[in-house]
Amino acid sequence: MAVLLYRIGRWAFRRRRLVGGVWLGVLVLAVAAAALAPAGEEEDLSMPGTESQKAFDLLDERFPQSNSQGAEARLVFRAPDGQRVTAKENRAAVEDALGSLDDGAQVASATDPYESGAVSEDGTIAYSTITYTADAVDLTEASKDDLANAARQARDTGLTVEIGGSALDAEEEPGGTTEIVGVAVAAVVLVLALGSLIAAGLSLLTAFVGVAIAFGLVAALAVPLGLTSTVAILALMLGLAVGIDYALFITSRFRHECAQGRAPEEAAGRAVGTAGSAVVFAGATVFIALVGLGVVGIPELTKMGLGGAGAVALAVLVALTLVPALFGFFGRRMLPRAVRKAIRSGDASPRPVPDTGRPGLGARWARFVLRRPVPVLMIAGLGLGAVALPALGLELGLPGDESKSVETTQRRAYDLMSEGFGPGFNGPLTVVVDTSGSGDVRATTDLVVRTVRDVDGVASVGDPVLSRAEDTAVLTAVPDTAPNTGATKDLVHTIRSAISDVEADTGADVLVTGTTAMNIDISQAMSDALLPYLTVVIGLAVLLLTVVFRSVLVPVKAALGFLLSVGAAFGVLVAVFQWGWAADLIGIEQTGPVMSLMPILIIGIVFGLAMDYEVFLLTRMREAYVHGASPGDAVVNGFRHSGRVVAAAAIIMISVFAGFIGMSSPTIQTMGVGLAAAVAFDAFVVRMAIAPAVLALLGHRAWWLPRILDRVLPNVDIEGEKLNRQVPAHATESDAAVRRFPVGRD
Repeated sequence: MAVLLYRIGRWAFRRRRLVGGVWLGVLVLAVAAAALAPAGEEEDLSMPGTESQKAFDLLDERFPQSNSQGAEARLVFRAPDGQRVTAKENRAAVEDALGSLDDGAQVASATDPYESGAVSEDGTIAYSTITYTADAVDLTEASKDDLANAARQARDTGLTVEIGGSALDAEEEPGGTTEIVGVAVAAVVLVLALGSLIAAGLSLLTAFVGVAIAFGLVAALAVPLGLTSTVAILALMLGLAVGIDYALFITSRFRHECAQGRAPEEAAGRAVGTAGSAVVFAGATVFIALVGLGVVGIPELTKMGLGGAGAVALAVLVALTLVPALFGFFGRRMLPRAVRKAIRSGDASPRPVPDTGRPGLGARWARFVLRRPVPVLMIAGLGLGAVALPALGLELGLPGDESKSVETTQRRAYDLMSEGFGPGFNGPLTVVVDTSGSGDVRATTDLVVRTVRDVDGVASVGDPVLSRAEDTAVLTAVPDTAPNTGATKDLVHTIRSAISDVEADTGADVLVTGTTAMNIDISQAMSDALLPYLTVVIGLAVLLLTVVFRSVLVPVKAALGFLLSVGAAFGVLVAVFQWGWAADLIGIEQTGPVMSLMPILIIGIVFGLAMDYEVFLLTRMREAYVHGASPGDAVVNGFRHSGRVVAAAAIIMISVFAGFIGMSSPTIQTMGVGLAAAVAFDAFVVRMAIAPAVLALLGHRAWWLPRILDRVLPNVDIEGEKLNRQVPAHATESDAAVRRFPVGRD
């Protein structure tokens, strides 16, 4: 692979105008396709095979007329203190506000709270449900303005009015202030790490090209593939992070090869052949882990995995082709000015200049760990274990309006409904009774109603509604507790257990569904799938690393370190989002369960990213070891050559992920916190401290491979040994430059 990538790097360098033109054309086409494509729709999560999903599918079949409705809005009215909303003047204000919506082109109906009984028992709060003929994404600005004007009109009379419902649900738009700050931090780190504005700008430019293409493709395919804004934001987040990192790795190796005295074209080929091999492997691990999310069985999670995998694949292609093509345009200007000056002067000395300077920070740190491996290992391991302890209390759920900021009208509407009608009113349960196998439809339905009503924790049960064929009944049960509480989760299981006797006695099929039940089922499915998916990912990590490093203990060490970093990241999520620690710093006003998709999603993403750092650090170590260095010297060599680059790459990735914490979407906030924490723990604790400590304790045993595996396993040559044997060294520049300015070392 190294030889093939070497040839690709040299070809891209020589054909830089062709390569650059092709990527520019792809970029223009992707942007144009995104601009012309219709906007995608936000879809509810579904989980095929669960009871709640079966019930939804049955409703689609037996109540097709209910699916013709579009978006819904809920206007919630509260009377001034000491008054009732049923008072004459307040009632008139409510009716006038609702009457102003009658002329709306997209309004299908607006319920009268006084006729539908949508008034609280104390008479202070009422609500109206407005149904539209179009989905939320297709609502015109005029329709939204009419809704806001109706609320404003009622407020002018002294009423408190808030708006909830799907009509206000909008896609999260990327490109806020915090994301820009994250990219700015990445740019500063690049400049400091590379010492060149041109080199730093090249890494950012190529990452932006890959991200723009990925984002454009997701937008263009949103409607035909059902991709949501979360898929686009994940593609943007991952594309930026890995795109910058992969370009940084190859650029650093190019500068090192140039400073070794090689011509720029040869340096580009060798950079792609060596660092590019590691990029291909690292990108492949992320790609496989993300695509593997499809085995969980949640369509939205599958789409997120495919979108992120596509962005990573584009980042790899850009790094292998566009990056060396840009080397051809800039050449030695990628190097620091002092090195360029030394090369131009041709100041070559016949005698090597002794290195009297102090070793770099990476080498000094590696030697420190080698002298004290046990204390370093204990402190780092116990520290991560302590951070991971809160993960034992991990609770999964799906956020609703209760997780939004109190500054939003949706959250205030949610609170008003809870105050007026009880916390369970925001998350009613839907009980679907399939009576096609029952002899007496009415008797069966009445028995289900009585059974559900007798369950402790049920506040009320509505009258059943029969389908046109009278073979299906639907009734609504309102819990005493809020949707995301453990009590409501227990209530759903209790109801399902209670109605199982009804099914046995009547032959009917009774299913509990609704948004709350669906969220509970999805969270349970995520919990059940977490351990199998983690097992698959760990097994994949051990297998791939065994092939790459031709060692048994190194992959086991890497897998255990990955578990530590992921566990610590989960601990941070629980502490922040469930316990509320430091929640004010990132704008979280309501604690609750962790987003149910996050653990598996974070495992899939962090697995690949952790392998990035493992590969880039240990490749240099193994290269030194196979050339005769002692195990300790091999560790120092790896940190000397790769420590600074890996640290810079980790800071960049943390900055990019943290930049998304400021977005208003709870899903994106959770993703940003989890990924930033996981990368920080994995890069700076696991790979920089635990890994060298373990290698120091293992010594030569770290690189042991049984003979049978040595014969069976393929040799992927990620160190580029075949490249060194088959490709001659074209050293056409002065060796004095590298002796005086050892670029590429920490």
